[in-house]
Amino acid sequence: MARYFDVHPDDPQPRAIRQVADLIRADGLIVYPTDSCFALGCQLGNKAGLDRIREIRHLDSGHHFTLVCKDFAQLGRFVQISNALFRSIKAATPGSYTFILPATKEVPRRLLHPKKKTVGVRIPDHTVAQALLAELGEPLLSSTLLLPGEEEPMTQGWEIKERLDHAVDAVLDSGECGAEPTTVVDLSSGEAEIVRRGAGDPSLFE
Repeated sequence: MARYFDVHPDDPQPRAIRQVADLIRADGLIVYPTDSCFALGCQLGNKAGLDRIREIRHLDSGHHFTLVCKDFAQLGRFVQISNALFRSIKAATPGSYTFILPATKEVPRRLLHPKKKTVGVRIPDHTVAQALLAELGEPLLSSTLLLPGEEEPMTQGWEIKERLDHAVDAVLDSGECGAEPTTVVDLSSGEAEIVRRGAGDPSLFE
């Protein structure tokens, strides 16, 4: 059964955040809130967690996983950003954007797009997600919690706990979450290509 943590949206209880971070470090798979919608998350090196995300979402090998980072300094360790792109990415973070960029050697190979050697990265503008990332001290390997055959992500933490009770180890809830995934911008060629229009304003990259 999944553990359920109900935290304050603006001032999350440090003890609960610590307990969730400990679960992640112990190779747990969690559901947590972001500034777009709920996401599945596990530790970067957690291969079993990655497989569990694939299984829950029925994902194929071409799916771009996302490294959810606390800040720009952390993000810069995992992707290559040219000077030309630096300003536009910096201006849009933190925010509801996922950027696809060439990965550095810090990213485990199994997380890379098989042909392009790219990975998705983002910095969420969400108090609870930021508190968890600060406690963890490293990015979360993440994927939007969008279940197979469903048009929209679930927005209620208790409903997720009921649906995924035996599939995940914890649900971190801070109230209703959005139902619109991030705007995905592929910058891997040096030019911006909008792959998915979502919560972030795409006009910044058009």
